[in-house]
Amino acid sequence: MVHPLVSQLHFARSEFVRCLKGVPPEDAIKRIEPLNCLSWIVGHLAAQEQNLWLEHGLGKVLDNDLPKIVGFGQPASTPEWDEMWARWQEITAAADEFLATVSDETLDNRFVHQSPQLTETVGILLLRNIYHYWHHLGEAHAIRQVLGHRDLPVFVGGMQEVRLK
Repeated sequence: MVHPLVSQLHFARSEFVRCLKGVPPEDAIKRIEPLNCLSWIVGHLAAQEQNLWLEHGLGKVLDNDLPKIVGFGQPASTPEWDEMWARWQEITAAADEFLATVSDETLDNRFVHQSPQLTETVGILLLRNIYHYWHHLGEAHAIRQVLGHRDLPVFVGGMQEVRLK
């Protein structure tokens, strides 16, 4: 059974996808300073999932370049939309391999086999990842409004599918 916090991450991901559905590629790379563009946001969230669940959770990295392009503290960039979505899809699918193993006991564990070692527990990192999605989801929604996109989804959407226990 999927842990309830993992279900919440899956829900945050689905709302993120719903928010960005139908964005034209030319709008996805428009930067409204000081904000990053939509394509950067997609890649940035993929980079976090890769770092947490693949690198620290499974000991593997799918994309060495991603943190350099959209990592925290890197200069602003406008990466290609379809490329960022492809990377996000590949990384989140791979991350689910680790996330499928999360249990109540796992939440209190720390990743100790990687350097630098993360000091927060898996549970805190999972919450951080969920909240990171919601932060950027709101930002992306605002960017779309400023870009003049109409008929945007209303949030928070259908939670009927979310299983809490």
